Amino acid sequence: DPLWNVENDVPDQPGAYGIGGWMEDDEALLIFSQFDVWLADPDGGTPAKRITNGRENNNVFRSLDLDRKLPWHREKDDLYFSVYDQTTREAGYAVRRSGADGFAKTLFKTANIYNYVIKAENSEDLLINRESQKISQNIYHAKGFSPDLKMVSDINPQQSEYVWSDVQLVKYHSIDGKPLEGLIYFPEDLDKTKKYPMMVYFYEKDSDNLNRYWTPGPSRSIINPNFYASNQYVVFVPDIVYEEGFPGKGAYNCIVGGTLSMLEQFPFIDREKIGLQGQSWGGYQTAFLITQTNLYKAAMAGAPVSNMTSAYGGIRWGSGLVRQFQYEKGQSRIGASLWDKLELYIANSPLFFLDRVNTPLLIMANDKDDAVPWYQGIELFTGLRRLQKPVWMLNYTGDVHNLKENNWGNRVDLSIRMLQFFDHYLKGSPAPDWMTKGVKAIERDKVRGY
Repeated sequence: DPLWNVENDVPDQPGAYGIGGWMEDDEALLIFSQFDVWLADPDGGTPAKRITNGRENNNVFRSLDLDRKLPWHREKDDLYFSVYDQTTREAGYAVRRSGADGFAKTLFKTANIYNYVIKAENSEDLLINRESQKISQNIYHAKGFSPDLKMVSDINPQQSEYVWSDVQLVKYHSIDGKPLEGLIYFPEDLDKTKKYPMMVYFYEKDSDNLNRYWTPGPSRSIINPNFYASNQYVVFVPDIVYEEGFPGKGAYNCIVGGTLSMLEQFPFIDREKIGLQGQSWGGYQTAFLITQTNLYKAAMAGAPVSNMTSAYGGIRWGSGLVRQFQYEKGQSRIGASLWDKLELYIANSPLFFLDRVNTPLLIMANDKDDAVPWYQGIELFTGLRRLQKPVWMLNYTGDVHNLKENNWGNRVDLSIRMLQFFDHYLKGSPAPDWMTKGVKAIERDKVRGY
């Protein structure tokens, strides 16, 4: 059972799964493997002992620290664990009783995400924070670890007044045959006799968020599946896997393969009305995809890299790091320097293939972006404009990579423009003035063009 991240797909050494703390008097160390928790002798005198059985059931166990005043686990106390089922995406808790010799026993698993648990100092009372796709994060009370939780907070009672979404875990294959999973959101009042436009949003792997609650609110950069589903869109969120040196091709194989599979599995999706949206790494892939296919009828790229050869030498202003590491060892997954593999930097850069683009594109590139140099969005915009392609760019002056959380004016503005943009191309709504006439820079604080 490996102790390092076997799913690591960036060109660097994989990280360890970590540790769960020490037993009393340093008698043993809790070590995490891919699925399980092990008791390891720090002196190496006895073999490490596996105390959970996650590997057999595709479950991931991790130890819990219920007594935060103690820097260790006491021998006399029961050991508690979080449990996550990678097949069903259910989560819950397990226990290994003090003095027991076998595996921990799973107490329960439910279709929820459990965020944290706090135990009373002198009783078995617990406060548990959990959420589901339809119920926002709330606090629950329990006597010991039991599925019978009593809700003690209800922060969104008004939700019942709105059309929400339903979500389903879906399976599909990439174009090159890799088995993958994803999420698909439907309007709560879905009518399968009608045709629905579909939005495709993505970032790495997101299927583990099956039971995540998407809080309604104006966007900082990405679409909200609940908001779009309540506006009569289907929303598909595919998982993506990569091959070193070919991040653009990997995204194409997984996202396009998933999109085509959804069209086959759900006939009520309108093949002629599919939109694409991504931010940052997802914004780059959005820009790359529309140079490779005309499947998508409209696309929005937030904070995209368009030219890896110029982005390579830039600065991540939030950290001060030179961006070279990102391509050689990190998320951009080239795996070599610009001078060693120049051809890969060019082949994966949307800028050099903009003449192939036929998909209308909306770009967000903010001049105080602290992660991606905003001139990457400018290169993309001016290139498409030079080629007389339909393109718009939003710059929220002084704002950052993802719009500042407390900058509600910009967030509301972005949300309105994205929905108007996609409604125009995917639902046939009239184009607003900002799309047909533009907004002059000197009038931007007075004229919205909605």
